[in-house]
Amino acid sequence: MSVSYDYYKIFYYVAKYRNITAAANALFLSQPTVSRTIQNLETELGCQLFIRSKKGVVLTPEGEILYRYVSRAHRSITQAEEALTEARSLNKGVLRIAATEMTMQNFLMPYLKRYHSLYPSIKLEISNGTTSEGLLMLGSNLADLAVITSPIPENDHLLVQKLRPINDVCIAGKQYEHLKERPLSLADLGQYPLICLKKGLTTRIFLDHVFESCGLLLDPDIEIASSELITPMVVLNMGIGIVPLRLARPEIEKGNVFCLSIKEKFPPRDLCLVSHVDYPPSAAARKFEDLLMDDSISE
Repeated sequence: MSVSYDYYKIFYYVAKYRNITAAANALFLSQPTVSRTIQNLETELGCQLFIRSKKGVVLTPEGEILYRYVSRAHRSITQAEEALTEARSLNKGVLRIAATEMTMQNFLMPYLKRYHSLYPSIKLEISNGTTSEGLLMLGSNLADLAVITSPIPENDHLLVQKLRPINDVCIAGKQYEHLKERPLSLADLGQYPLICLKKGLTTRIFLDHVFESCGLLLDPDIEIASSELITPMVVLNMGIGIVPLRLARPEIEKGNVFCLSIKEKFPPRDLCLVSHVDYPPSAAARKFEDLLMDDSISE
C-alpha cells in the first residue's frame, strides 16, 4: 500500500480540528478538496475514518488508531523541520573536526577561536590523532572535516582541498654552528645524530620515501611521536632535526636554531582540508570551511 503523504497530512488536520472547514482553512485548501481527499484515503485504507455530523466530524475507532500514529509522525516531522531551521541558522548543531597535533597547535587555533566567537551555539568536537586516524573517522562518519597533512592516499570518496604549503627543513642548534655556511647532502646528515618522527606516521613515511629516493636509509637516533618536540630537542643540542619550518620559526627568530643548507630539496607537501563525499557537510561545517580559506585569520 502506497498512500500519499498529503492524504495523511489532510487527515491529521481534519482529526485535529474535528471540522472539515477549519482544516481546509488551516491548509489553505477548499472544503471540497479536503472532503474528496478524506474519501480517497478511506477508499485506499478500506475503512471509514470519520462520522460526519452537522457539528463537524468524529473519529471512528479505526480513525482513532490512525490518528495516534499520524499525530506522532507529524510531530516528528515538525521537530525535524525545526531542527533543520536551527542548523541552517547556526543556532544549534555540532561541528566534528579531526586534526593532527601539528595542525591543531600551529594552525587551527585562531580559526577555532574565530568560529566560536561567530557561532557560540555550535558545539565543537575535536579529535586529535594521526592523518590515518583522521581519514578513518571521516570514512566512519565520526568527523565532518579532517585537517591533516599530505601525502593523503588517493580515494574517490575523499574531497581534498589544499590550505597551506608545508616546507620541511633541517635545523641545528648552536653546537653545530660550524655547519651554518656549509652545503650538506642528505647523505652527510648520517654523520650526525638525527631527530625525527617515529615510523608509521604520515610525515615519517614521507621522509622515508625522500631518503629512499636518494638511495639512503633514514635511521634517526631519536624517534618521537610529536613534531612539536623536535625543535626543543634541537635547542638542547640533542641532534639535527627534520621539521616543518612553521614549527621551527620561533626558535630561528630567537637565534637558538638555524636551517641547514641541504642540496636536495624536500618535495612539496600541504596542510589539507579533507571531507567525505558520501557525507555532505552540514551548514556548520560549510561555515568552518569558509573560515579556513581566509588567510587573514591565522595572522
